[in-house]
Order: sequence, then C-alpha cells, then structure tokens
Amino acid sequence: MVTAITQGVKISVETVYQDAYSNPADEAFMFAYKIEIENLSDYAIQLMRRQWFIFDSNGTIKEVEGEGVIGVQPVIEPGQTHAYVSGCQITTEIGSMKGNYAMVRLVDDTAFKVDIPEFQLIAPYRLN
Repeated sequence: MVTAITQGVKISVETVYQDAYSNPADEAFMFAYKIEIENLSDYAIQLMRRQWFIFDSNGTIKEVEGEGVIGVQPVIEPGQTHAYVSGCQITTEIGSMKGNYAMVRLVDDTAFKVDIPEFQLIAPYRLN
C-alpha cells in the first residue's frame, strides 16, 4: 500500500492486477485500484475533481481529468474515510499512476489540492 498526507488528508492506494480482464497478446493489461481518502483535519471537505497521470513502460503518458470520483463528489467529515475502487488499462506489463484531487474545505470554501501518491502497476509475473 502506498500512502501520502497532504493538508490533513491521507490518501492510501492498493492495486491488483486483473488477469481475467487482461490480454497480453493484444497489449491490454488491466489493473484495479482501491483508494481510501481519510480526513485527518478538523473540517469537513468535499472532493470536487480528480486529475490522473498514467504512465506505461513505453513512455506513454495519459492524462485523465474530471469531476468527482466514480460519479460522486463525496463530502468527508473530520475523522471519516471515503473509499472507492476503479480501474485502469495500460498497454504494457509495467506502469504507474499519480495525480491529485481538487478539494474544498466546506467551512470557508477554501479550495486546495491533495496529492495522490505515485503507485506501481505491475503484472505479477514481471516481479520475478
């Protein structure tokens, strides 16, 4: 698990290679990732947008940006956690992802960004 804390928000990421949804012969490698967003601050926050940078070992960089996560813009109260699972397909056996969330502190509408730490996307058979 990879973890980072930015401005009182802890982001933890776990990844799993999805063998059943991958097809190496067609250069399709599917990964699932679980994100946990924990509000360690004293204020309620809302996740407004996400920005991802997805890298594969061919040097390709893909940027994905949009509102919320998996269709929601969750409000996370102090001491609470919001978790979700999503996925990513890349064209190589090894890659990585990183990014940020655009958040708002609800008490005063202060906007801030939270780093999503870089995490590896590696087909398990490449670890030997």
